[in-house]
Amino acid sequence: MVARVSLRDVVDELDMLTDESTAYLNRKTGELCTIQDDDIRLIEDDRSLDDLPEWERDDIPRMREVLESEDWLILPTRFDIHEWAIMDEFARSVDNPDLSYELMDAIRGTGAFRCFRNAIHRHGIQESWYQYKDAALAEIAIEWLDEHGIPYARET
Repeated sequence: MVARVSLRDVVDELDMLTDESTAYLNRKTGELCTIQDDDIRLIEDDRSLDDLPEWERDDIPRMREVLESEDWLILPTRFDIHEWAIMDEFARSVDNPDLSYELMDAIRGTGAFRCFRNAIHRHGIQESWYQYKDAALAEIAIEWLDEHGIPYARET
């Protein structure tokens, strides 16, 4: 039987992803696990674990299980999420035309993420941005969960 997963937990996991990590969901238990790319390479290379600190050696069997079991599915990655597109959609959704234009301008060119973050803080709209981003991540999570036939619970 497929476990019902928490939509909030999946969204939080997606929000914490980096370019150097991959998140997994156990389709049977609903458990989530994120593994750093360095750890994946370590396991795939089958190198000696003797040089690793004990705490890291203790995590290897669990990570190996996640990587080798068909019960664990890869969640959407940062590349699947397209945060820049979410920022662009948010900028276009802002009612104030001057602010909308400033946000769209902030995400053009080098340092787009930093410039966007500075702009939303300067205008005090960071909470609106976080809510918008959270809703966009929830849509991505719901689409992915539905595609894989995994039931989920929405928390209120």
